[in-house]
Amino acid sequence: MTLLLVVVVALAVAFDFSNGFHDTANAIATSVATRALRPQYALLMATVFNFLGAFAGTAVAKTIGAGLVDEKTTTQVVVAAALAGAIAWNLITWYAGLPSSSSHALIGGLVGATMIAVGTGSVKWAGVWDKVIVPLVSSPIIGFAGAFVLMLALTWIFRNAARKPLGRAFKRLQVLSAGYMAFAHGSNDAQKTMGIVTLALFSAGVIRTTDVPDWVIVLAATAMSLGTAIGGWRIIRTMGQRVVQLEPIHGFAAETTAASVILGAAHLGMPVSTTHVISSAIMGVGASKGMRGVRWGVARQILVAWVLTLPAAGVIGAIAWVALNAIATTLGLS
Repeated sequence: MTLLLVVVVALAVAFDFSNGFHDTANAIATSVATRALRPQYALLMATVFNFLGAFAGTAVAKTIGAGLVDEKTTTQVVVAAALAGAIAWNLITWYAGLPSSSSHALIGGLVGATMIAVGTGSVKWAGVWDKVIVPLVSSPIIGFAGAFVLMLALTWIFRNAARKPLGRAFKRLQVLSAGYMAFAHGSNDAQKTMGIVTLALFSAGVIRTTDVPDWVIVLAATAMSLGTAIGGWRIIRTMGQRVVQLEPIHGFAAETTAASVILGAAHLGMPVSTTHVISSAIMGVGASKGMRGVRWGVARQILVAWVLTLPAAGVIGAIAWVALNAIATTLGLS
């Protein structure tokens, strides 16, 4: 490997790690908030299932590696700038405690860096529309509606059940749904790093196709699970406590719905935001209790982060390309 490629792979690992701790809340916020799991046990379970989920397929990785920008015009500096933009946005939103999308941060960074480096013609706009924009809008809607309907159904089915025994039963069930959610998160999010590393390897001529090498899968799975083990507690508090007052039955409904949507998207090669889906599912179960069941002021702050992520990461990715390209040119690495 060249020095520049080593730097790119290191940045990809750093992004995957930041994705892991940034998105820990996706897997465990509800189970911790409802006390279905102690925080340390929830983190351990999320770490294990995130790792296992990374081996569920490579359809999303192929979308990132070859479905959004022209891989033949992509350089290692472009990939490095995309990763820098995504990492910067992850850290900004983590510090603010906002559950923004690591996935869309990476995609925004990649598109922004590509546009300034080689022009808009190298962006596969049809792929961006079909695989990014449409799922960006539809997956939270499906998550919200699905969780809303499931919560209403559970409320009706158990309408005559005693509250305390019902709570104990759903605490046990939520352990399963939290593991399911962590597995789904790994199945979609780890693949984004696989795709970006594969794109870097292809642009460097190390591999001849954009098929994901086995060692890249293991690397992405390991980095994400280690990040998950640390845990992003600022965002966990936002999702688990500030948006909706959750009980175990609500957590079970939100996690089950979100995980199903995310796994379906992964099968279709859509790099959806696991953060968007679980956040909207939490809002859906809250809305089932009435309009006052959701703290809409906090929800609006989350929505603002959703809207800003793609363009903000794109701008940061473009700025990063200018800086990194100048450095690489000066050092004779480009």
